[in-house]
Amino acid sequence: MPIRRLVLSRFAAVAATAFCALAAVSAHGQSYPTKPLRIVVPFGAGGVADLTARTVAQKMSEGLGQAVVIDNRPGAGGIVAAEIVAKSEPDGYTILLMSNANAVSAGLFKALPFDPVKDFTPVSLMGTFDLAVVTSADSRFQSLPELLTWAKANPGKLNIGSINIGSTQHLTAELFKSVAGLDAQVVPFNGTPAVMNALRGGQIDIAVEVLSPVLPQIKGGALRALAVTGPKRNTALPQVPTAKEGGVPNFVSTSWNGLGVPAKTPQAVVDRLNKEVNAALQNPAVRQKLLDLNVEPHPSTVGQAHDWLQTEIKRWSDVIQRAGIQKQ
Repeated sequence: MPIRRLVLSRFAAVAATAFCALAAVSAHGQSYPTKPLRIVVPFGAGGVADLTARTVAQKMSEGLGQAVVIDNRPGAGGIVAAEIVAKSEPDGYTILLMSNANAVSAGLFKALPFDPVKDFTPVSLMGTFDLAVVTSADSRFQSLPELLTWAKANPGKLNIGSINIGSTQHLTAELFKSVAGLDAQVVPFNGTPAVMNALRGGQIDIAVEVLSPVLPQIKGGALRALAVTGPKRNTALPQVPTAKEGGVPNFVSTSWNGLGVPAKTPQAVVDRLNKEVNAALQNPAVRQKLLDLNVEPHPSTVGQAHDWLQTEIKRWSDVIQRAGIQKQ
């Protein structure tokens, strides 16, 4: 066979193979989904993350034409749920509810049963939610500027409560201490109730906690909110300034949730999921339900979700390093 004919023949074979592969992916994207989907949630039922996932999943199921079920798998700071998804088939039927924990784990753990970056493809963000700096109703601190003035005049005496080491609350407290230039102790407790008991009992001076679970106590007068940690005032507490307004200009911290799938999931499937998540988040009824949970809906593209995760990994890894938190 002449060389020219041989080259053309091989080129045709390669082109045909590539076309078939592309057609297979396209067909997969067009037929997907053909069975129920599962969102693995690394938290227990009834919390903000769980309710966010359920609210969005219900609307997604309408667009996908299949049930989207929630599978709660709490444990080990989100590692249990993430491992399940990382090791599942990359076919778009097993989805991870991603959160700050996915970003934090990259800098907090020496070894994981998965790679926090390489083993997942972020699909979309879903929502962000503020934390708050709170104190007891009978505290000496009436405002964040008063707290900062006292803490700087009394180095080493301020105790800041949070939940478990490596949690968003704990790292936000460390970030607040660092950015504000405070000589203070961050004291971790095993859960929000323990933090609130210590606050009311005077064992700690302030606490950093996700706003939603402490909002009723703030509105009821048992707690005083000195600041919220987001970039703007929270609609649930419009009278409470941001930490930036209260005297810590470079401090912003929000928690977040999103969806991710195993790496190597076909792009057509990732794009379809992104489309349905964003459609759900833009639905007025869904938006209102999330706002009632004190979650700010946050639609995104696939690329924006990827960049968000990369930025969060770097930010929290830096906080962990500055705080001298030992890798686990």
